[in-house]
Amino acid sequence: MSYENILYELSDDIGIITFNRPKALNALNGSLLNELSSVLDTIAADETIRVLILTGSGEKSFVAGADIKEIAECTPLSGRRLSKNGQDIFFKLEALSIPVIAAVNGFALGGGCEVALACDFIYASEKARFGLPEITLGLIPGYGGTQRLARIVGKNMAKELIFTGKMVSAAEALAIGLVNKVCEPDQLMNMVMETAKAIASKGRFSLEAAKRVVNSGVNVDLADGCKIETDAFALCMANIDAKEGTSAFIEKRPTKFEGKLV
Repeated sequence: MSYENILYELSDDIGIITFNRPKALNALNGSLLNELSSVLDTIAADETIRVLILTGSGEKSFVAGADIKEIAECTPLSGRRLSKNGQDIFFKLEALSIPVIAAVNGFALGGGCEVALACDFIYASEKARFGLPEITLGLIPGYGGTQRLARIVGKNMAKELIFTGKMVSAAEALAIGLVNKVCEPDQLMNMVMETAKAIASKGRFSLEAAKRVVNSGVNVDLADGCKIETDAFALCMANIDAKEGTSAFIEKRPTKFEGKLV
């Protein structure tokens, strides 16, 4: 299927979504979000995909934010629908069973920062800039930014960034734990692909279990989180990949994971 606002390609078992509105710095409008929702459904149904990468076209921007012209026309009711729709799509992204990496090559502001926050982790170019500047428009983040940012960098740092609306550099984002790695611009996709391939070589069932357990466990106390972990560990033992992984280790040979969820 072809899209007008995004590019979608497969590199072996790795999916790559590229936000592709370069003249608008890849800003999120309604059409782009609908296309993103559609391609996420396609990816969720494809059990051959092991890892997903999100990035932006051009050298300047990952996603520079939401479409301000669309926001300016909102009433309270339509604004609520707009926020809910964006949140639903980002929850869909977050709920994918496969690992998702944001490769942030430039501006990740407003909705762009929020879509990156919904990924499992972020790698950034040295040129990347992050921020939630909605406060400068008399608004607040509406696609989950107030909630995910606080969970990643802590409540106080999130408040400072949201209250001021300021941008932070890739180096600052690394220092506060917003991103995992920073590299030279021309090395970003190489670095992301290297990590994606390393992840894709692992068993799909255990990757899905690890992602689910971490995401579920951070919202409960330690004891309940460990119970979630125990149940998931037991399910992993029932999957063929656990037999393959342990046998390969004992036999000192490379693993050949089947990659099935059942």
